[in-house]
Amino acid sequence: MDWLREHPEVKTIRVAAADLNGVARGKRIPARFTQKLQDEGTRFPFSVMNLDIWGEDVEDSPLVFEIGDPDGLLLPTDRGFLPMPWLNAPTALLPIWMFHLDGRPYMGDPRQALAQVVERYKVLGLSPVVATELEFFLIDDSGKMPRVPPSPRSGKRRTGGEVLSLRALDAFDVFFTQLYEACEAMDIPADTAISEAGPGQFEINLMHQADPLKAADDAWLFKMLVKGLARSHGFAASFMAKPYAAWPGNGMHTHFSILDKKGSNIFNDGGPRGTDQLRHAVGGLLKALPGSTLIFAPHANSYDRLVPDAHAPTGIGWAYENRTAAIRIPASGPAARRIEHRVAGGDVNPYLMIAAILGAALIGLEDKIEPPEPFKGNAYQQKLPQLPGTWGAAIDAFAGSEAIARIFPAEIVRNFQMTKRQELHYMADMSEQEQSELYLDTV
Repeated sequence: MDWLREHPEVKTIRVAAADLNGVARGKRIPARFTQKLQDEGTRFPFSVMNLDIWGEDVEDSPLVFEIGDPDGLLLPTDRGFLPMPWLNAPTALLPIWMFHLDGRPYMGDPRQALAQVVERYKVLGLSPVVATELEFFLIDDSGKMPRVPPSPRSGKRRTGGEVLSLRALDAFDVFFTQLYEACEAMDIPADTAISEAGPGQFEINLMHQADPLKAADDAWLFKMLVKGLARSHGFAASFMAKPYAAWPGNGMHTHFSILDKKGSNIFNDGGPRGTDQLRHAVGGLLKALPGSTLIFAPHANSYDRLVPDAHAPTGIGWAYENRTAAIRIPASGPAARRIEHRVAGGDVNPYLMIAAILGAALIGLEDKIEPPEPFKGNAYQQKLPQLPGTWGAAIDAFAGSEAIARIFPAEIVRNFQMTKRQELHYMADMSEQEQSELYLDTV
């Protein structure tokens, strides 16, 4: 409420929660009713957290007709009110998450699923520290096929990728200046921006957070901000995994370390190798990868990215300072020893992604799973076990995974696979262009 008092120009509020696809679901509320919202929360059906990518009910979902499509209670997270700088009218966003009417967390909510994983770490006296790197394309989608928008500075379109090009960044300087100002206003810790290998492709790193829920919130809000701000500039921004067949796709790499009760990094052995606990965490991540691929590649388009020689991993292996690996141990000072998970596309739900990574690492720590030896050289030329190569195979692996059953509440496992099977069925009737148009805005 203090934020709203400081911003009397705000007349409307958006309340929003992330569904299983990471799509924001919520309501528009006049600001004069904010106190009631703060005191009582708001309500919408449990089934809203389990809609498919078109925003439709999942057929035969037990959340709909079987139990009468009842309401859940949506309460504010601790994020508080945030500005929405991409809208013309002064507007505030209030992130919310779902509970039962008696106050119990609703375990079909992806943010609640991540909170449960974080709580398991707390019981052991451990605290994960998480950072994400988000890639996205700026796209002119006004024609039949997506292409790079013209630079507001020169009016020209760049037809190729320009890795680490200042010229490519400067071409959209006003957009990036406003993006960083908006991140500051929304408490999103945006750090370095670079141009990437695809035409109109960029990456922005978000700083590490000692609270994984904050890290997931940051990534979810950042995606919403980038897409909204791009539209206000007359073009689109997309985190879809593979907008262009001939160019690399969008990833969302995640770095994490784990601190003990004293604040010491449990992966740090004083040298470059890392501790037994680092290797056990890697072992858990590798063991869980077949089942968790659906979390990291949740859509039909996701599997166009996970192909050999396309700067995205296909094999289940790990290595030191090697960007062809699914699990990479970056070069760093010993105190910053960490694990980088490189499988996820930009089209993921950040809450499910971080829960899957931290949950798998925790299984590795609990079971003391020893990974195979790290490989050297090009992962695509190694004889490594392979990630599921199709959407259908990933759904089946997710449904039968013991690791997934240990990481996620049963309701998430059931609802997510039902959602994906429905999408798989109906996506078969869509052309590639129709799929691209769908994913460009939604993911």
